[in-house]
Parts: sequence; C-alpha cells; structure tokens
Amino acid sequence: MKFDIQQFNDLDFENVGGWSFQVKAFFATVLVVLVCFGGYFLFISDARENLARVEQQELDLREDFKNKYRLAANLVLYREQLIVMEEQFAELLQMLPSKNEMPGLLDDLTFVATDSGLKINSLNWQPEVELDFYLEFPINMSVRGDYHMMGKMAAGVAKLPRIVSLHDFTIIKQESGELEMNIQAKTYRFKEGAELPQNAKGVKP
Repeated sequence: MKFDIQQFNDLDFENVGGWSFQVKAFFATVLVVLVCFGGYFLFISDARENLARVEQQELDLREDFKNKYRLAANLVLYREQLIVMEEQFAELLQMLPSKNEMPGLLDDLTFVATDSGLKINSLNWQPEVELDFYLEFPINMSVRGDYHMMGKMAAGVAKLPRIVSLHDFTIIKQESGELEMNIQAKTYRFKEGAELPQNAKGVKP
C-alpha cells in the first residue's frame, strides 16, 4: 500500500470519520508519540529523579552506617585509649608548677645555668600570657659561655622536674671570644577554674 501525501491537502477536521485509513493511522501514531513523550516528561522523568535521589540517600545511609559500625566495633579500644590519654595528661599536669613553686623556678634555672659553667647576665620574669585553658609564664635569660656550656644548660632544663621549654634564642660572639646567648624560657600553669580530665581531678592548678 503506497502512502499518498496528497491525502493531507484537503483534510476536513469536522469530518474525521471520513478520513482515509492511512491518514487516521498517521495521526493516531503522532498522537501516541505525543502522549508517550508527554507522559514521560510529566511522570516518568520526575520518578527517575526521585529514584536517583533515593538511591543517593541509600548510599549516604550505607556509608553512615559503616562509619558508625566501625566506631561501635572499636568503642572499647577508644575508651581504653582515652583512659591512657587522660592518665598521660594527668602526669603532665603534675609536672606543671603550682603557684607556690613559681618563684623557685628562677632558682632552678640559675642553678642549671651556673652548674653548666655559664655566667648569667640577666634572668627576669615577663608578663604572663593567658591562653585558652592555661597560663604561660615567659622568663628572659641572658648568659655567657661556650657552645658546650649552652648545650649542657639546655639538657639540664629538659631534666627539671617541672615543665620548662626554651624558645627564640640568639647567640652573639663577643670580642673576648665568649658567646652570649639570649633565650626565653617558658613554663605553664593550668588556669584556675578550667575543667580537668577525671583522672586529673586531684591536681591543683
């Protein structure tokens, strides 16, 4: 059966029943295609977007479940590690000087410096620095001697029973051949009222 395009020239839309079979079949096919496309964009495309969104939510929930399962599986280990960390923190707190011990640190630093053979030019407290949960107490030092003496002093400071750290040093060679070192020592004290770990509750700031 040949398809005659001339049949479309004189279509009477008020007499659809009088159209030929080929014309009716053509318009029926066009109508079916339009209905399919319209149905897809009106219903199926939204459903596909919802499906993609739900599938992504499923992946996110699976990943979240894996992470929570991993945490739950290692909860005992994490608690044991937390106890060890709190104990170590408590030990460090014990090494911080109390209020009564602060003046004695100058004596300790003086002893370490002189025991190393160094001559002390100056040793002075600087204004305290308040940080998040602790106080920082800088001490400016100026000493004279040689490299070995200065190294011995640094080793002696590291062995003090209370935490003292050394910072920002400069070494200048004098005309006499001696070395002059300017350095800042810092010690720390837990701020009063700051919350301590359970294992460190007995430590006095």
